[in-house]
Amino acid sequence: MIRKFIRKVLDLPAGMGKRRTKARVIPLPQHGIRRDQLSSAALKVTTRLQEAGFSAYVVGGAVRDLMLGVSPKDFDVATNATPEEVHRVFRRSRIIGRRFRIVHVMMGPETIEVTTFRGGSVDDTNETGRIMADNSFGSQEEDAHRRDFTVNALFYDPSDETVIDYHHGVKDLRARKLVMIGQPARRYQEDPVRMLRAVRLAAKLGFEIDDATRKPIRTHAHLLKKEPPARLFDEMLKLLMSGQAYGCLKKLREEGMARGVFPLLDAVLDDKGDDLFLKLGLESTDQRIRADKPVSVGFLLATLLWKQVYQRWQKRLNAGDRAVYALAQAIADVESEQDNDFAIPRRFSVTMREIWMLQSRFDSRSGQRAYRFLEQPRFRAAYDFFALRGEAGEVDMKLVGWWNDFQRADEEEREQLLEIAKASGEPDPAKKRRRRRPANRRKAAGESGGEA
Repeated sequence: MIRKFIRKVLDLPAGMGKRRTKARVIPLPQHGIRRDQLSSAALKVTTRLQEAGFSAYVVGGAVRDLMLGVSPKDFDVATNATPEEVHRVFRRSRIIGRRFRIVHVMMGPETIEVTTFRGGSVDDTNETGRIMADNSFGSQEEDAHRRDFTVNALFYDPSDETVIDYHHGVKDLRARKLVMIGQPARRYQEDPVRMLRAVRLAAKLGFEIDDATRKPIRTHAHLLKKEPPARLFDEMLKLLMSGQAYGCLKKLREEGMARGVFPLLDAVLDDKGDDLFLKLGLESTDQRIRADKPVSVGFLLATLLWKQVYQRWQKRLNAGDRAVYALAQAIADVESEQDNDFAIPRRFSVTMREIWMLQSRFDSRSGQRAYRFLEQPRFRAAYDFFALRGEAGEVDMKLVGWWNDFQRADEEEREQLLEIAKASGEPDPAKKRRRRRPANRRKAAGESGGEA
């Protein structure tokens, strides 16, 4: 009876209160991961720690991805060495973090994140159960229990090429199922960001979220409101860089993390979820990520929030504001809203703003304006954004084609294109709408002129 009560209070799996959980040791023929599939840095870190007398394993997402036949983006290592002991083994390393102390080991161009096995107890939690500090260390078994999903609690030992599985992670992996370790509701209270990870991994890997893991998400989504904006931004970036960005956003809404719960999601997905521009932009990003091509975070954020800017821009144009002024004010409005709810770092927001502001210049194709526009450092990014708008039916594809030809043409061809644009007789939208002053201000100006 007492053991059962202890297991319930501590959220221990059956058996942990009275005996050690038996780990399943899976040999190479059954899992197929060879040590030469690890990065050279990950192999060196585990080898040197083992040679220094410590246990060391590649752990988490890298093991999961290798078993799925996917090349991991990075490798994490778990060990029984304390952060200080790891730091002493590796000269080029640094201990980081307060809430969770980890070690970054630099091996050539690669950085390996090394964590010490977490213990069964937690240092500090707040009133909702969220973990505020966690630097208690323990055994590999305790560490496995502290991890989020069963498929992320697999340990790979390069020395004998075995996989250690405490929570049937390999079985869930083969069933393509995402299962939370322990009681899901309590695990979400400990760290609300786990709800975002569940959705991201399910969309990225094509997994189904286990019913028991999925059900508490809707009722616990409000806990995300208390998370630091910078942390939510980091998780959103991981989601957007998953290679399944649009699917992740739709999944977040389906699971109840919209409408006042996750600010950026409110901004980018409407009730119908049929924003063609957003869909095209995110699919383009997904394709670049899958092809291992670089992605501009500023461009991506500009795509996400463009609908908000565009709607406000058009409203101001219809009210008679000039194009550039109207766009600048629309951008200021959207940025003000995002600053209140979501921490977008300046290094990204500057690029985002420049891409937006340059959209008003594509309407002008006269003389030196077109040449000066080409010299803008952000012209290419702005053009790619403009072409995306054309594909979504927001601007005339003939105009997109003209700018495509103009930037690729030689001097003589450019002059011909400018003549064609001039002969078309299209008005310059930058001049077409002028902001009208209120009647009382016009009258005051007239009276002033009369007195002079």
